[in-house]
Amino acid sequence: MGNTQRKDIDTTLEGFRKNDETILEEVYQSVFPQVRVHIFKNSGDEAQAKDIYQEAFIACWQNVKDHKFDGTGSLEAYLFTIAKNKWTDHLRSARFKKTVHQDVISLIGQEEDKDEDQDNEVQNEQEAMKRALHQLGNGCKNLLTLFYFERKNMEEIAEKIGIGAASARNKKYRCMEQLRALAQHIKNNG
Repeated sequence: MGNTQRKDIDTTLEGFRKNDETILEEVYQSVFPQVRVHIFKNSGDEAQAKDIYQEAFIACWQNVKDHKFDGTGSLEAYLFTIAKNKWTDHLRSARFKKTVHQDVISLIGQEEDKDEDQDNEVQNEQEAMKRALHQLGNGCKNLLTLFYFERKNMEEIAEKIGIGAASARNKKYRCMEQLRALAQHIKNNG
């Protein structure tokens, strides 16, 4: 690492420790877009990206102040890693798994009591999802059922279907994309 890079890191760390608003804002703005993209690619939305990033930024700031980050490597990479880990923890949490999105709820196939004022659009989307699920291949149907309804983690699913955990995650993503595309097609074409 060159002297210039070392000085930049030291300046940034010192700025963090002294709560230098310019440096804090600069780091905050430079890393958020990457975190946002990561969270969007992994089932998140704008509000979740902002919340997770806020938590990660505060944790990073505290770690710098407490000298837990030694300055080896990039502070930006360190902050991104904290945010990525926080998002992974969120995805693994029981609360997230219980907060099943509207499109996934319709996969269950259970008819819940519907309020009379429930929007027809939501009903149409649910019906399209149910029909799409029935058209989905057995492999995808099985994987999504294991993940969303039996609350299995990706390692358990991978073992059960005989593939690696990374492959199982990729397959789950592709299956959800397939399901959404099928549902959209059904919704648009009746």
